[in-house]
Amino acid sequence: MFTGTIVNAGAVIIGSLIGIVFHKNFPKNFKRIVFNGLGLATIFLGITMALNQTNFLILIFSILLGGLIGEFIKLEHFLTSIGNRIKKITKSENDKFVEGMIAAFLLFCMGSMTFVGSIDAGLRGNNQLLFTKSLMDFFASTFLASTYGIGVLFSFIPLLIFQGGLTISASYAEVIFTDPMINNLTAVGGLIIIALGLNLLDLKEIKVANFLPALLIVILLSLIFL
Repeated sequence: MFTGTIVNAGAVIIGSLIGIVFHKNFPKNFKRIVFNGLGLATIFLGITMALNQTNFLILIFSILLGGLIGEFIKLEHFLTSIGNRIKKITKSENDKFVEGMIAAFLLFCMGSMTFVGSIDAGLRGNNQLLFTKSLMDFFASTFLASTYGIGVLFSFIPLLIFQGGLTISASYAEVIFTDPMINNLTAVGGLIIIALGLNLLDLKEIKVANFLPALLIVILLSLIFL
């Protein structure tokens, strides 16, 4: 059941290690170009995902309520504090350690392949989509680590927790994860991805992690209204 997620985490670790080697000698202007490229690609990915929504009102209320909950419980601050603890344990001097870890986790785990792949693994034991995602995340982690540094490597921890939890949930709640539900989950993830892209481009400083509760809200609203 968890083979795909484990392989995915391994791909992120290996890709990050390769990227870290380049990070030390990567010119700042090259890093800026990579950030811009990733930002543009991330926004495009987010838009294509958001278009999967089956009910616009559910999408809007999910992101609004989720953001308010995340802000109230200070989710971004909580994740940042965890990242700082990991940074302290690893004795890393990288000033973008936490930023890199959170950005990588969001990029790796908010995509449609994460939702569909994890649910497919939980329902049918089919890890094929997660294997494909692993290859994509391998290259993405290499580029991210070349700019953010070692923090990207440690994104494998929340990746394991998130994808593993989604797989377990799907295995016990098959009736919940209908096609409209998955489409709405993907759409909300798309909006979160767009926010991450805006951060990468330095167009707007958004506490992206605070919107993660929207993923739970969209499940509840979809169950009630669809």
